[in-house]
Amino acid sequence: MIRLESIRKSYKLGKEDVDVLKGIDLTINKGEFTAIMGPSGSGKSTIMNIIGCLDRPSSGDYFLNEKLVSEYDDKALARVRNQSIGFVFQQFQLLPRLNAWKNVELPMIYAGLKKKEREERAKEALEKVGLADRMYHLPNELSGGQKQRVAIARAIVNQPDLILADEPTGALDTKTSVQIMELFTMLNLEGTTIVMVTHEQEVAVYAQRQIHVRDGLLNRNEQVVMDEGERLQ
Repeated sequence: MIRLESIRKSYKLGKEDVDVLKGIDLTINKGEFTAIMGPSGSGKSTIMNIIGCLDRPSSGDYFLNEKLVSEYDDKALARVRNQSIGFVFQQFQLLPRLNAWKNVELPMIYAGLKKKEREERAKEALEKVGLADRMYHLPNELSGGQKQRVAIARAIVNQPDLILADEPTGALDTKTSVQIMELFTMLNLEGTTIVMVTHEQEVAVYAQRQIHVRDGLLNRNEQVVMDEGERLQ
């Protein structure tokens, strides 16, 4: 599903170029649950942004479902983000004046779905994440875990092939983090590909595969692959 070939990314800092990614080669197959780990500044979030079509590589090729998306224009990238990728962020990114239902409905408005279908899908997504009784609550009326469930419902409502989760438990307590990771595991077992950035080993163990990034490079010696029995223990 995902193939990165010789991906490099640099940014201008004054008159100097700062290399963040220094030649990333990575393949993630459909249905995998992959955790990308590494210290702050290692490049893991930059990899996530490129996979999510939120940023472009300075050089190299990015293929998503065998299509070379690294050469798409902004309009095409926006379409990929809306139709093929669901995003879950550490700080939830919910609109404060919209209730849970309306927050989940937003991606479908951008996708051009009709009102009746939007309403049905939003309801189904919220039921799936266990928030059938919180549909009409505003974000400030929800706990952190409930906000993240709304964010996950929003991420899955357009039925994407891929979910990208950036530190999805970073703002949650331990018990709530476990509940959220169990929800991700359920979605993965149903066939959704998940790529998650985290610095927490106790979160990464839910993934089938752990990839470590250091100084803009993948550390091949630190890749960990777990079988289904190990990660569900």
